[in-house]
Amino acid sequence: MRRTKPEKREVPPDVRYNSVDLQKFIHHILRRGKKSLAVSIVYDAMDMVKEKTGRNPLEVFELALKNVGPIMEVRPRRVGGATYQVPMEVPGERRLALAMRWIADAARARSGKSFAEKIAAELIDAANNQGNAVRKREETHKMAEANRAFSHYRV
Repeated sequence: MRRTKPEKREVPPDVRYNSVDLQKFIHHILRRGKKSLAVSIVYDAMDMVKEKTGRNPLEVFELALKNVGPIMEVRPRRVGGATYQVPMEVPGERRLALAMRWIADAARARSGKSFAEKIAAELIDAANNQGNAVRKREETHKMAEANRAFSHYRV
């Protein structure tokens, strides 16, 4: 038996929008412990989202997370010496974490401009079901669909 899982930490909501999800996203943007820089980058990005779309930036952010979060993914499962990619449903916590990670990575991969502008552009794209983060989700779903034959190995 493996060790017990550590208990989940309580994440306080962010200061401006009072959103726990946005605070978690700030943590995903964080590099080298520079929290204040991460906060200012994310808030600048949210201001840009408000400017460009004219909508509530928190709504755009939540819609982007909903559009990017995968529903199914493949996990390796060893059965009798062979390893199968078994499609499984993604739990809510992991779905949120993957969505945030994919949005942050897609924003980092964009060319030119400031990081805040990249994040804003990626959030707007994700809210409109476009962009690299959404493509990543589509690939994950495609893999799960292709390996549906092994779904009976699910645990």
